[in-house]
Order: sequence, then C-alpha cells, then structure tokens
Amino acid sequence: MQKNKSGILAQLLDYRVERPGHFWVGAGVLGVSLFSMVAAFGTVNDSRVADIPRQQVVEQLALPPLTAASDADQSFLREDRVQRGDTVMDLLQRLGIDDPAAVGFLKSNTTAQSLFRQLSPGKNLTVRTGPQGELQTLVFPLNGGKDQALVIERRAAPDGDQFTASEQPLPLETQVVMKTAEIRYSLFGATDAAGIPDTVATQLADIFGGDIDFHRDLRKGDRFAVIYESATYLGRAVRSGRILAAEFVNNGKTFRTAWFADPAGSAGSGGYYTADGKNIRKAFLRSPLEFSRITSGFTSARFHPVLQKWRAHKGVDYGAPTGTRVKATGDGVVEYVGVKGGYGKVVILRHQNRYTTLYGHLSGFASGLRTGNRVGQGDVIGFVGATGLASGPHLHYEFRVNEVHQNPLAMALPSAPPLMPQQLGLFREQTAAHLARIDLIRGFDLAQAD
Repeated sequence: MQKNKSGILAQLLDYRVERPGHFWVGAGVLGVSLFSMVAAFGTVNDSRVADIPRQQVVEQLALPPLTAASDADQSFLREDRVQRGDTVMDLLQRLGIDDPAAVGFLKSNTTAQSLFRQLSPGKNLTVRTGPQGELQTLVFPLNGGKDQALVIERRAAPDGDQFTASEQPLPLETQVVMKTAEIRYSLFGATDAAGIPDTVATQLADIFGGDIDFHRDLRKGDRFAVIYESATYLGRAVRSGRILAAEFVNNGKTFRTAWFADPAGSAGSGGYYTADGKNIRKAFLRSPLEFSRITSGFTSARFHPVLQKWRAHKGVDYGAPTGTRVKATGDGVVEYVGVKGGYGKVVILRHQNRYTTLYGHLSGFASGLRTGNRVGQGDVIGFVGATGLASGPHLHYEFRVNEVHQNPLAMALPSAPPLMPQQLGLFREQTAAHLARIDLIRGFDLAQAD
C-alpha cells in the first residue's frame, strides 16, 4: 500500500515537471489527487509527504511586444461638482482642461455666460476632452426645472476649430427606483433617512391622504414601500417622477395601490387603484394641508381665543406658518373668493352640488383664482394666514353636506369611481410588475440597512 501511494505521487510530480506548459493544470490535478488519497489512505500513518524529493523548475516565458497606444481621436469623459466659492476657471482646472481657445470662448460668448451666472454649489459639470486636455464638449444643467443644459461643442472648420454654445434638453434616462422605510418620527424623517426625495414623500401623502390622516394617524413602526420613476443624467438623479406603486402599513392596516392610466382615456387621466380595481382616491382629501398640526378640532363648545367666550367650533384649525400652501380637498367650482367677516380672506368651493368646503384666515389666494373657476383635488387655492378673527397663523377648514357642518376627520368620505370591468384585465397586465416589486422589497430587513 505504501509503495503504491509513493508511486502515484511520484508520477504526479513527474507530470508537473515534464509538462511545464501545463503547470497550473498539473497543480490542480495534484490537489484533487491528494485530497482523494487522504480519503482513501487515511488509516496509513507510516509515510510523510515531506519525505518525497522535490525539484524546482524555472522557465523564462516570452512576453508579446508592447506598444504604446496612439489614437488622436480618443477622448475622456470627466465630471466634477461645483463647490462653494468655485469659479469657472477652478472647475476647468480640476477637470484637466488645458485649452486657451475654449477659455476665451467661454469668456466672450453671450450664451456661455450663463455658466458663470449659475454656478450653484452641488451642481455637476460634465466635459469630454481630448488626450492633451483640449475641450470637445461641455454640458452644464441650467436652473429653472426644465431639464435644459448649456452645451459647448468644438467643431472642425476649414479655418480651424470653432466652438458653439446652445441650450439643449438634457438626454435623460428614466429608471425605476424601489425604496422601503419605517416611520420613527415623521414621514419626511423616514423618507430622508431612506434617500427618498421630498416630492415622492408628498405624493405618498396625497395618494394615501384619503385613508390615513398624516397629522395624527402615523405610528412609530409604520412601514411603507414605494416604486417610483427617476429621471437621471449620467447615472445621477435629476428629478423624481410619478409613483408607480406603493404600500403603506399604518397601525397594522395595509393600504396598497398602483398607478393606472387607460390608453383609451383622455390625455392626463389616470389614478391609483387597489389590486381589485377600487379607486384608492377619495372624493375628498382628509386635510387641505400637506403637513401641519391640529390646533382646534370640531366641537360644540370651544373657548374662542379672540372673542373670549364659549361657542361651537364647526370646523378644524390647522396650525402652520404663514404662506403654507392650501389645497382644494376635492374637485369643485369656486363659489366664493374674498373677505367674509371673521373668516377674513376665505375661499368656498362647491363639490357635486351637495358638498361645500371652506378655507378661512388665508393670507392670500392662488394667482388667477376667480368665482366660477373649476379646481381639481390637490390644486393650490390659497395660503395660510391670520386674517379675520385669528390669534395667529392657521387655516380654518369646514366641510358641509347639504349646508350642514360635518366633522371632516370623523366622517366616511365618499370614494371616487372604480375601474370598469372591461378595464380590469389591462390594469392587472400593466401593474403586475410594479406590484411584484412591492412584494420583493416588503420583506427587506430594515435593521440590515441601519
């Protein structure tokens, strides 16, 4: 047995030496064979591998000749972020641009001057340069939220290269982003911690605002998952788009929805529906403010802070800073806009004939708001103030059914129309992938993310 084992090892070692071109293959075979022999000869103790003679073989391997690459057309893409106190020259130097002609053009061209005027810290400048640092293309996003960019381009001309400057749409790409978070203090606190843009947080509040009162219903430990679109440029988010699907678990109750727009519907139409086609949107929002605190509720007896006497309070007061946007809680028509006694500056909307809502103590009205105008749910109609009988800036909100005051925080709000039976098949087809993503990230362990 011992002799046989030594013979096998010797053969393997000979194989390794005699076939240097297959060195690693031989080593692999050796490793596998050794492992096999340990298993086969584990009971044999009178032989040691260290006693086997070893021989070192060194070979010189010829390397292929190396030549330096020479390509006059090669270019390099670089990106840098504007820092506080930066000048255009600082940025160009950090980006490795050595091009006096380009610098002269930037200083003299009228369109290019917008680069000097809009150097906001945090913005990104992208350039493409040649091998010697010559500027080929410069792209700088402009302010204004229109996805426009200043584009400087070098172009060959018979009498030498020339530069052009123009404003062009950013070549944006749309990505689908999946995020999940847990409420610890507030909705915005949770979205900030998860890297979710404020515009998406606001959409969440709007989508689930008919079922969840974000002023008083949130609980520590509530969770949500959201799938939304993000417009990116060179991999960086430029702006967030529409929420495609979302799930919110509030106080143990789960609300789940997905966006659907029927191609046969009118332009701009669409909404959020549950898996069985019910419209999650209520005919009215619970609150006309995105986020605030309730300072006075609906009650039959409240001590008025200005009149200094007890009287019924047939609405809800929301404390908020002056200038906070006030939204229409439902689709309707402006019945009154102006000043009205103790309400101060007020807007009254009529909805579906039998419902009216009132928004009082405003500091001002939305531009162009007039009696008879049609407004949509969520449209800004005014701004929080302290006009009329008000001890401080807040919004007084009333909800009436057939001219009878109702508590908007306690009453069951009517729902918007559901999908038609013939729309359900298309709805499920379009939303299946987004709802599957919700299922995928729902079980994500947030403790791991911490």
